[in-house]
Amino acid sequence: MLLFLFAVSYVGRSIAGKNLYDVLQVPKGASEDQMKKAYRKLALKYHPDKNPGNEEATKRFAEINNAYEVLTDREKREIYDRYGEEGLKQHAASGGGRGGGGMNFQDIFSSFFGGGGGQSEEEEEKTVKGHDVIVDLHATLEDLYMGSSLKVWREKNVVKPAPGKRQCNCRNEVYHKQIGPGMFQQITQQVCEECPNVKYEREGEFVTVDIEKGMRDGQEIVFYEDGEPTVDGEAGDLKFKIYTAPHERFRREGNDLHTTVTISLRDSLVGFEKSIPHLDGHSVAVGSKGITKPKEVRRIRGEGMPVHLSTNKGNLFVTYEVLFPSSLTEEQKRKIKEVFAS
Repeated sequence: MLLFLFAVSYVGRSIAGKNLYDVLQVPKGASEDQMKKAYRKLALKYHPDKNPGNEEATKRFAEINNAYEVLTDREKREIYDRYGEEGLKQHAASGGGRGGGGMNFQDIFSSFFGGGGGQSEEEEEKTVKGHDVIVDLHATLEDLYMGSSLKVWREKNVVKPAPGKRQCNCRNEVYHKQIGPGMFQQITQQVCEECPNVKYEREGEFVTVDIEKGMRDGQEIVFYEDGEPTVDGEAGDLKFKIYTAPHERFRREGNDLHTTVTISLRDSLVGFEKSIPHLDGHSVAVGSKGITKPKEVRRIRGEGMPVHLSTNKGNLFVTYEVLFPSSLTEEQKRKIKEVFAS
């Protein structure tokens, strides 16, 4: 498929500065089952067929596939855990494994979705699942404008072994009993009566939350199976819901930014040259050669917020406040009358 050309060209390249576990949004000790579930959801979200023409999403799709390919290969994962990306490069250079050259992202994706091109999602088995944990994360406009990684302290319950046994329904067997000529009845029988006891212990760790450029209020960053655990089931998800924190100079509306600039009465009449610092430090010219009325709003194209997963940007709207003098001398009044006599 042509849609995979970018992804395939990305094979073998390192994800500079990005932890593979963070890319796949799983903890370092994640099981293969956890990684499969995380891959399934992320691959569907960023698949090129669902994001046509979106280079950033295609790049993310390639990163997700590369991370999954490394972390589900026992040898590569062990090398990565011990020596990082540099160890993987040396391993590939020495001819170890496939070195990334034989990896086919389409094959990985098809193994999950049967080559469906991201158009349909597998029906997941109904399992007991713990509660999702939803955390409101207030990100600064600077973080949302430039992108950022935030360290967030997270405490959660962890299932630990405990003395004794417990009653459970963790294992059932199905067999068929003949109840007549050609007639059979399916019977489910519980064969496990006791399991090792468990308990919950509270543990904490820092979670790295990657804020992407242009993320909007209400968007979620999901860490699958990192929510509240449940015995004999899978843990819920940890979800960080993004909100824009108030800013002293800018106000955000969607992909647009709003700010207020105060000018003198003279500048409002004769024009002015002025610049303001943007969120990343670059200067934006807001001057004028004509008359500027109080409360006048002017639009500056392309100086707003980045559009999420796009190279486009919104607009910056500047509202001008005119600072009138608190008093005038008689001489000043006379000169003003002369100027406006006509």
